[in-house]
Amino acid sequence: MVKGANVGLATLSDNVDAVFVSLGWASPTGEGDADVSVLLLDGSGKVRSDADFYFYNHPVAADGSVHLLGKQPAGEGSEDRIGFDLTAVPAGIERVVIAASRYEGARFGELEDLRVTLADGSGEELLRFSIDDAGSVSAFIFGELYRRGEEWKFRAVGQGYDTGLAGLAMDFGVDIDDGADAADSVDGVDGVEAADAGGEAAVGTGVESAVEVASPSPAPLVPQEDGEPLPGVPAPRRPEAQDEPRDAVRDEPQGEAGGEPRRAARPRTARRKVTLPKTARASLAENESWRPARLFPVSALKSDRDRETRATSVLLSVMAQVPEFGRRLTAGFGAPAGRMETFTEVSLPHGDSPRRPDGVLRVERAGKLWTALVETKTNGNALRAEQVQAYMDIAARRGYEAVVTLSNDVALEGSPLVEVKTDGRRKHKVALWHLSWAEVAHQAQMLIRHEGVGNSAHAWLLQELLHYLQHENSGCHGFQNMGAAWVPVRKGIDDETLCQGDPRALEVVESWERLIRQVCLGLGGELGQKVLPVRRARRGTDPGERRARMADELCRDGRLHAEVLIEGAPGVLTVAADLRTGKLRTSLEVPAPEQGYPLNWVKRLVRRLAEAPADLHVETLVEGDGGGPRGTLERLRPEPADLLPKNGARITGFRLSLFKGMGSTRGNAETGFIRSVDDAVHRFHDGVVVHLDRPAARRSTAAAPAVATG
Repeated sequence: MVKGANVGLATLSDNVDAVFVSLGWASPTGEGDADVSVLLLDGSGKVRSDADFYFYNHPVAADGSVHLLGKQPAGEGSEDRIGFDLTAVPAGIERVVIAASRYEGARFGELEDLRVTLADGSGEELLRFSIDDAGSVSAFIFGELYRRGEEWKFRAVGQGYDTGLAGLAMDFGVDIDDGADAADSVDGVDGVEAADAGGEAAVGTGVESAVEVASPSPAPLVPQEDGEPLPGVPAPRRPEAQDEPRDAVRDEPQGEAGGEPRRAARPRTARRKVTLPKTARASLAENESWRPARLFPVSALKSDRDRETRATSVLLSVMAQVPEFGRRLTAGFGAPAGRMETFTEVSLPHGDSPRRPDGVLRVERAGKLWTALVETKTNGNALRAEQVQAYMDIAARRGYEAVVTLSNDVALEGSPLVEVKTDGRRKHKVALWHLSWAEVAHQAQMLIRHEGVGNSAHAWLLQELLHYLQHENSGCHGFQNMGAAWVPVRKGIDDETLCQGDPRALEVVESWERLIRQVCLGLGGELGQKVLPVRRARRGTDPGERRARMADELCRDGRLHAEVLIEGAPGVLTVAADLRTGKLRTSLEVPAPEQGYPLNWVKRLVRRLAEAPADLHVETLVEGDGGGPRGTLERLRPEPADLLPKNGARITGFRLSLFKGMGSTRGNAETGFIRSVDDAVHRFHDGVVVHLDRPAARRSTAAAPAVATG
C-alpha cells in the first residue's frame, strides 16, 4: 500500500473476523525500540474514555477486541503484534488508530524499514505498508481500521507527531495528568483512575512525564483521501495555537536523600492484580526431606506417552480455569475472548481409522465458536509431519480454525518445524501455529511474578503449572539438544575439515538461534522485562540468507555470535561461542559519558562494579583502529587510572567481558553446551548488568506545549 490508500478487508480474505496487525522496524545499532498503542475512537474522533487507550501497561480490552501480543524477532529487527477481534469491537467505535511511540529523546527517523502488515485470522499476510519518511518525530500513526457500513477497512496513514505520545493521545481525547508530581503518581496507582464497576480500567496516564515531548517542528503533511484531509485525523499541533510553553523535560526526580535518579516513569494501569511474592514463606515441614503436596504430581510419569498425556491435560485445564493465561496463549492464534473449554484424547474420524489429537480448544463468544486441534510432544521428541498433516486435513474438513503444536523446539522465522501442504481449492483455511514449552512457562511466569492475575487461586494454579513444567521429569524443559550435526561440526572445526556450504553448519546455526531465543524467554520471564535477540539491518532481511552467511562464518572462523537486547540495559549484550578454544564470551559495551573527565569516568565505573566478579575483563574503547588499555577488575580496582590511554586518545566507551568454559556435550546436562550458554548469560546479567547505570535520557532545552486535558 501507499500512504493514504485504503482497502476493504473482506476483499482480501474471508477470514477477517480476527486480524493481526504487526508494526516492525530495524535499528542500525540494534538498540532502537518503540512501544505500540491503540486508540478506539467514536464518531467524534475521540476516545469514549481513557479506557479506550491501550498500551504496554494496559494491553488487553475487557471485551477481547484488542490484545497487544508483544514483541518478537522478525527479519532484521523486531515486530510488535496486535490482535483484533473485530466482531467484539463495540458498535459505537468507528475507528481504531494504530500507533507507536519512542521515548527518552529517540526519534522514528533513527529506525530503518518501518512497516505495518495486516494478516487474517489464519496468519496469512494480506497487506503491507512501508514507511520511509518518518522524520524526527517521537510518535507515529502507522494506520487505522475503520468501518464503512458493516465492512471494516484499513487505511495507510503514515503520520508523525512532533509532540510525542502526549500530543497524539490528547488530540484523540485521552486525559493527561499535569502537575509537578505527575511522575510520582504514575509510579504507583495514585495517578490512574480506579477500575470502574464494569471491570474496565480507566487510564489516567501522566504520559507527558513518560515520553519526552519535543519542541515544535515543521508540521508534517496531513494524509489526504480524494484531495481532502483524512476524516478524523487531527492536524499536527501548531506553535501559535499552544498555551504558555513549559520545559520539555523536567529535571530527573531524585531518589531518597539525593540518591540515584529514577528513570522517567511511563504510564501504568490502575488495575490491581495478584502476584506471588518472589521469596516463599518459611516452610512448616519438620525437615528438608519433606516435599510439599503438588496439584500436578510427576513421580508417576514413566514413559513419553505418559508425559505427553499429562502435560496436555495439565496445560489445557489451567488455560480453561485461568482466563488471563488462556487468553494470553490463544490471542496470538486469532481466538476471540470468550468462554473457553478444553478437551483431551478426542477421537475424530479420518479415513479407515479415527485420529486422536492430544487435545481440543474451543472458545465461544456471542454464539460463534473458534476451535483448534492440539498436538503435543515432550522430552525432545520431534513433531511428525504426516501426523500434523492429518490434523490439518481433519481441521479443514470439520471447519476448525487452527492446529496448534507444542514441543520443546522453538520455531524460527522462515524455518517451519514441519512442512504441510494446503489444498488451495478449499475455501476454509486452517492456520498452523506452534508454541514451545519454554514460551508457555515464560507466559506463566510473567503473569504470576510481574503482571498479575485476577485472584490468588489463579496465581496458585499458575504456580503449580510452572512447577510442573520446570520439573526434570515432566519432559517440558524447552530446547535441549543442539542436534545431530553439533558433534561432527565441532570435530570439523577442530581438525579444519569443515567447508563452507556444508549443510550441517546451517543446522547448527538454526539450533543456535533457537537456543538464544529460549535464553531470552527465560531471562525475560525472570526480569519481567523485554529481552529479545537483536537482528542487525546490515545482515539483510531474508532469514534464510542471513543464516547461510552465519553458517559460512562458522565454517571460516569457528565462532557462533548473537546479540541480546535487555530492556533498561545500557547496551546490547553480546554472546560469542568460540568452538576452537571452547570458550564462551559474554560482553557489553558501555558508552563514555558526554561530559566530565576521563579519570572520573573510570573511577565511577570501577565503583559501580564493586560487586561484580573479580575476573571481569574491562577494556577501554578509543577512536581509531588501535585498542585501548585492558585488564581484569581485580587488578583495576586499586588503580582505575590504568584504564586511561597513555597516548591521550579519545575514549568512546568501555567493553566489559566475562569468559567461561563451554559445555562439551550437545545437550542440557551439567556438562552440556546449552546449559553453559544459559548460565553465562544469567551470570553476566546478575553479576555485571544490574550494577550499571541505566541509559541516560537525552535532554531537550526547547520549549514544549502546555498540557491540556481533553
